[in-house]
Amino acid sequence: MPRSWPAKFQDACRGVWLAISREKSFAVHLPVAGAVVVAGGLLRVSLVEWCLLALSSASVLAAERFNTALEHLAREIDREENVNIGRALDMASGAVLIAAAGAAAVGSIVLGWRLGILLDWWN
Repeated sequence: MPRSWPAKFQDACRGVWLAISREKSFAVHLPVAGAVVVAGGLLRVSLVEWCLLALSSASVLAAERFNTALEHLAREIDREENVNIGRALDMASGAVLIAAAGAAAVGSIVLGWRLGILLDWWN
């Protein structure tokens, strides 16, 4: 029997809560995302800039969740050292790094531009 949408949503919310309450890496990414929101508000970013910042932050948080999900699955599949599982986990970690670097670039460009406008650097 297919599960209902409310049940699916409840499972997804449980997954977010598990990330917030148990994952050290999420404890780093979430405050950084919060700092971006504060900086964006202080620097009065535009709607399009908010969209770029939100999408970048969400991409990092989602990549981190995928990576953690793969780590949990890998531990259940094979508790012994397995080269191919190790490589897959390294690639997933690399995906998080790429997403974080991209988000840092977007944040630096958007927030740096807005800071320059605020401090009149561009005149």
